[in-house]
Amino acid sequence: MPAAAHSQGQPAPSKATASKVLYTLATQCSLAGGPAQPCTVEAIDEGGTTIYRHRIGAQTIAVRITDSPVTMAIQSGTSTTWVPLRSAGALFSTNSICFNGRDLCVVNPNYLNSVREDRQDLRLQGRDLVKVHFGPDGRVNASCYDAGCEADLR
Repeated sequence: MPAAAHSQGQPAPSKATASKVLYTLATQCSLAGGPAQPCTVEAIDEGGTTIYRHRIGAQTIAVRITDSPVTMAIQSGTSTTWVPLRSAGALFSTNSICFNGRDLCVVNPNYLNSVREDRQDLRLQGRDLVKVHFGPDGRVNASCYDAGCEADLR
């Protein structure tokens, strides 16, 4: 089933592919723009999909990224429903990645440093904020950098 078919608030299809934990990171996360608090992020490869499971206190929030087509969705608590993200952004100066504005933010310097190393082209040189906006199907509609992210993309 294509990712777009199940990203609109539908349960994720079951997969025969075995899950593989790529890494576990002890770091800091914040919810709804609140203060940072200890959290654990577990990256799980599910073959064509990567799940980032954030455990913050008693809460678990997962972000799913599919490879083809590239989509992003979020799942909270015990829900089995994936909801497409509205936006995701990386702020290199604070090593943080935020989803849906500041609904969920996580500090992940290793990941962001690897992004900069892997992308030594001119797109990221001298940039601090990189943000993507998603359509209703979870696919990227627009991306922006720094002050360009202040534009109203409606």
